[in-house]
Amino acid sequence: MGQAKVSVDDDGVEPEVCVIELGGTVGDIESMPFIEAFRQFQFKVRRENFCNIHVSLVPQPNSTGEQKTKPTQNSVRELRGLGLSPDLIVCRCSTPLETAVKEKISMFCHVEPEQVICIHDVSSLYRVPLLLEDQGIVDYFCRRLHLPVEMRQRKMLTKWKEMSDRSDRLLEKTSIALVGKYTKLSDSYASVIKALEHSALAISYKLEVKYIDSADLEPATQQEEPVKYHEAWQKLCSSDGVLVPGGFGVRGTEGKIQAINWARKQKKPFLGVCLGMQLAVCEFARNVLGWKDANSTEFDPETKHPVVIEMPEHNPGGQKGGTMRLGKRRTMFKSTSSVIRKLYGDAEYVDERHRHRFEVNPELKHHFEERGFRFVGEDLEGERMEIIELEDHSYFVGVQYHPEFTSRPIKPSPPYFGLLLAASGKLQNYLQKGCRLSPRDTYSDRSGSSSPDSEISEIKFPSVS
Repeated sequence: MGQAKVSVDDDGVEPEVCVIELGGTVGDIESMPFIEAFRQFQFKVRRENFCNIHVSLVPQPNSTGEQKTKPTQNSVRELRGLGLSPDLIVCRCSTPLETAVKEKISMFCHVEPEQVICIHDVSSLYRVPLLLEDQGIVDYFCRRLHLPVEMRQRKMLTKWKEMSDRSDRLLEKTSIALVGKYTKLSDSYASVIKALEHSALAISYKLEVKYIDSADLEPATQQEEPVKYHEAWQKLCSSDGVLVPGGFGVRGTEGKIQAINWARKQKKPFLGVCLGMQLAVCEFARNVLGWKDANSTEFDPETKHPVVIEMPEHNPGGQKGGTMRLGKRRTMFKSTSSVIRKLYGDAEYVDERHRHRFEVNPELKHHFEERGFRFVGEDLEGERMEIIELEDHSYFVGVQYHPEFTSRPIKPSPPYFGLLLAASGKLQNYLQKGCRLSPRDTYSDRSGSSSPDSEISEIKFPSVS
């Protein structure tokens, strides 16, 4: 449990509450050791420090439209048999719980009606916190866990409500082609898609993601499955912006390079993340610098032009374990005119999270810069290239880190935000206005800044002497 004591933001304060999710179904053999751990844990920490929330499905068969409570009764009974009693029963249902059904669950599961929380299907995920707030869940936690929190109407919630209202009435659309390797499994790119959503919502656009398997863009597919090949190119050519996310392995890398080449030549807004940035470097080296065999040593160890190489952090021995550059690192901006720097609020540096093993070869950097391919962000030592930007392009950006990890609904990640602004034709206007959105697009002036950080201070904890 040492992890639970680590500060969740940069204030160094130990968190008041730790949320532990135990997934799966009650009674499944896989989750048994964890349920037993929970059972023992509740006695170790005492009742006032342990609140058990049980999530259960309340089905509603179409034939009768009646909400069925049996599954909930059964799972609660089984949970109690294993030594855990739910404090809150959260019911997932398609329509709001009828009062009689709520009372039935309360009666047969031995909890007060206020401990039965209903989460019915809503128009967007962002409505769920508002639904919970309406049902007094925060008050309940304050009483149940003896949390010394002063409750008052918070600005953050006003903003959140505006944001969820906006997501219901979006009319204009913008499409982003996501050129990846596992596009059939959109879960593989969950954080990337969320970061795109946060950015689209911030400019009042509905996001359409066009998933493209990068291997389908390659000449081999043209030979073997021409229909698939043409469909993939049709999707790419009809999108407003192109995103090439991170990934491992050689399959589909040539297709990604083709997509990057198209975005560069057609002046289509482009964002490359991690491997996406490295392949943008390879593409430029091949097609502008004329180094036809330029590649990453990850894919071609023998290349005469190793533009991307392994730069082990601590382990020069060549074993793969431990050579990855992981976690939060600082990136220093090297240029004051950089678009990405302006999107970050004209900061001198940014701290972002990394997860990669290969990096741009710093020895070849000057060849690129001479041709307008600029490395505008580097690490503290100036050895690692962190951000690229192409001159004379609507938006052509690559980042070595993973900005999607720090994207939040009310505070979208700047590289993704830039991509959506450019894809919807709003970037130049935004930059000219000193990186301010028009009043129609911002989240309410009533709610102060667009940064949740300042809102956190709205929740007052008494100082611990």
